[in-house]
Amino acid sequence: MLYQLYETQRALMAPFSEFASATAKLYNHPLSPFSQMPMAQRVSAGFDLAHRLAKEYEKPEFGIRGVVVNGVEVAVQEQVPITKPFCRLLRFKRFSDNPAVLDVMKNQPTVLVVAPLSGHHSTLLRDTVKTLLRDHKVLVTDWTDARTVPVDAGPFHLDDYVAYVQEFIRFVGPEVNVISVCQPTVPVLAAVSLLATHGEFTPRTLTMMGGPIDARKSPTAVNNLATNKSYEWFENNVIYRVPSNFPGSGRRVYPGFLQHTGFVAMNPDRHMSAHYDYFLDLIRGDDDSTEQHRQFYDEYNAVLDMPAEYYLETIKKVFQEFALVNGTWDVNGTLVRPQDITTSALLTVEGELDDISGWGQTKAAHDLCTGIPADRRFHYDVQGAGHYGIFAGRRWRDMAYPQVRDFILRYNPVTVTAQPTTRMAIPADAMAAPMQTNAQAAVPAPRRAARKASPAVVTAAVASAAEPAAAPAPRRSAKPRQG
Repeated sequence: MLYQLYETQRALMAPFSEFASATAKLYNHPLSPFSQMPMAQRVSAGFDLAHRLAKEYEKPEFGIRGVVVNGVEVAVQEQVPITKPFCRLLRFKRFSDNPAVLDVMKNQPTVLVVAPLSGHHSTLLRDTVKTLLRDHKVLVTDWTDARTVPVDAGPFHLDDYVAYVQEFIRFVGPEVNVISVCQPTVPVLAAVSLLATHGEFTPRTLTMMGGPIDARKSPTAVNNLATNKSYEWFENNVIYRVPSNFPGSGRRVYPGFLQHTGFVAMNPDRHMSAHYDYFLDLIRGDDDSTEQHRQFYDEYNAVLDMPAEYYLETIKKVFQEFALVNGTWDVNGTLVRPQDITTSALLTVEGELDDISGWGQTKAAHDLCTGIPADRRFHYDVQGAGHYGIFAGRRWRDMAYPQVRDFILRYNPVTVTAQPTTRMAIPADAMAAPMQTNAQAAVPAPRRAARKASPAVVTAAVASAAEPAAAPAPRRSAKPRQG
């Protein structure tokens, strides 16, 4: 019933949103006589803000039309090699008429980026994908809004997520390098583990960034919500059926609007400050700042519904039973055994100030992947980075990406033109031992900053009190910048 009430309210607000947009333009357009009235800029700014608060936000596009490879601008086209009911596999195909650049691109490693299914669309990884395209062939999982999937397509379970990842890995082939960002670190590790158990090829490299491999580490109030509330509480309080005005009518989902409410509730003061700053920037005519605000909130406010089965099973298996680390996760009759992975190389990446995936949660993968030799396991802390900063923005491009790029290059026997980096990630030689210092490490390592234990992971597991895996704070300094 709550979903239907929300849709009714949205329908009632739609005309007001359009009216507010038209009025804002009426008081701002240089040819309009209303723009010459006293306080016209303030009136226009107020109606513009009202329009953005009331409007519906559609799924954004990746919008990557070109990228620089080897110093030359090349065209980029989205292709869809695989379409599943709940996900599309997108390929960002690069084109150039420069023979030298074509030769470089042909020999660059192939990367499969597994995006989170945790509230926001895969386009939140736009900066991640655009940066990777400089030195890699890139494919990315583009998850479907569950309210658009008809009921007769069947349910979508956490085990189905694992099966999707396995299918995509098989499609790309043995040369694939997998990068998982936040929530998918758990099902990706499960998918690769099962491939190894069944004697199939595994990716050349696994890069796991800011995910809840072991959600018991660095717990916070957010993590406690998932552990202190029962499975039945989540099922009874946050699961609703899609209304009749969508293709997925009748499907049980965790609605996007509930997730968005939880996102905002995590830091209401910061969101209010961001909107007030936007209002002032409109009055001052600061076009750059207002456009940054629009771009950020166009992405931040665009949310999707998650299938109820997947959401509830994530809570149970990842955040309540800790099935992966306890060795009790059974997928279609086979136990998930990360220790069976022997040929892939592993890099884990964490943000020093990450308040979504707590310190040590991603690094816990090294304790599970004992079959991978120690000299093929690495860990890197992104100094000064929050959760969003490890895969988007300046710290991603300047600090995390060089580590990821060089790590992938190291285990791909191809000729690639790559920019040099000043340091490599930290070898994860005995993860139970203290982290090595620069003098002790086999490869130069960044300094560790003294810090408190970071808050725990939220991703797809926590109900309306959880900040999304990819939602940065709305401070101006944290707004995403294009690569």
